[in-house]
Amino acid sequence: MSETAVHVGSGKIRELFALDADRLLLVASDRISTFDVVLPTEVPDKGRVLTGLSAFWFARSRTISPNHLLAVRGDGRSTECRRLEMLPIECVVRGYLSGSGWKDYLATGATSGHVLPDGLLESQRLPDPIFTPATKAATGHDENIDATAASELVGPDRFQEVERTALELYRFASRHAAERGIIIADTKFEFGLDDHGSLVLADEAFTPDSSRFWPAAHFRPGSPQPSFDKQFVRDYCESLGWDKIYPGPELPPDVVAGTRARYIEAFELLTGISFGAYLADPEVVLR
Repeated sequence: MSETAVHVGSGKIRELFALDADRLLLVASDRISTFDVVLPTEVPDKGRVLTGLSAFWFARSRTISPNHLLAVRGDGRSTECRRLEMLPIECVVRGYLSGSGWKDYLATGATSGHVLPDGLLESQRLPDPIFTPATKAATGHDENIDATAASELVGPDRFQEVERTALELYRFASRHAAERGIIIADTKFEFGLDDHGSLVLADEAFTPDSSRFWPAAHFRPGSPQPSFDKQFVRDYCESLGWDKIYPGPELPPDVVAGTRARYIEAFELLTGISFGAYLADPEVVLR
C-alpha cells in the first residue's frame, strides 16, 4: 500500500483510499454479501476475481463508455481509478426474468414500470433487455424504481443517456459471454460524472457479484438456474431460514470452496485467461 494512500471509506466488499486529488485506490476484499448483509466468512481470491474481471471488461468496452480504471496493481485486487461524482441510482439491466424482477412480475405483472407479457416463466428470456433502475440504500435493501422516479434523481436527459449506455454495455457483454457458454441474465452498473460532466462507468463490471451468470448448456426456464455467481451462497443462506438481518450465517467449507470454484470458472471462461496467469501478471487482462 502506498504511504500516501489515505483510507476514505468502506463498502460491503471494497476499501477506498485517496491517492491524491484526482485518483482513488479501490481494493476488493474477499468478503461476500448476500441480501445486503456482509457474511462473517470470506471466500479466498474472490476480490481478485472481481478486480480482474472488471478490468477485463473495462479494457474492452471503452468505445461504448469511458470508465474510471487507470491501472491494476500487482496484488491483483487493487485498482487505481479516477475520482468521480457518483450518480444516486443503481443501473440494472435484465435480459432474463429472475431475482427481484421475477418477484415484481409475480406480484404485479411488471417490474420498474415495464409491463411484461402474461405467462412468462421464471428465468425466461425477455423479448428485449430492459433497464430497471433501483435506489442506492445506505442501509437495508435497494428498491426497484421506475423511469420517472429515476429521472427525478438524475434528470431526464441523464437518465436517457444512462439507460442507453447500460443497455449497449449489456448487449456487448452478453454476446461475448454467449460465445463462451455463459448467459448473463442480468447485471448492475454504477456510473459517475467526471469534471466535465461526462458519464463514466465505475465500480465494477460484469462480475459474479454484480451479475447473474448461468451456464448456457443447462439453461431451462421455469425455475432458478445453476449459476457461476453468488446465487450459490444465497441459496445456502435461504435454506437455513435466516431472517436476512445482520449478522449473517457462517459459511461451511464446502460452500466456500464451491463459491470460489464458481467465481474462478466464470473468470476463466469469460476472459480465456487462466486464473494462475492473472495472479502472476494482473495486467494480462488489459491486453
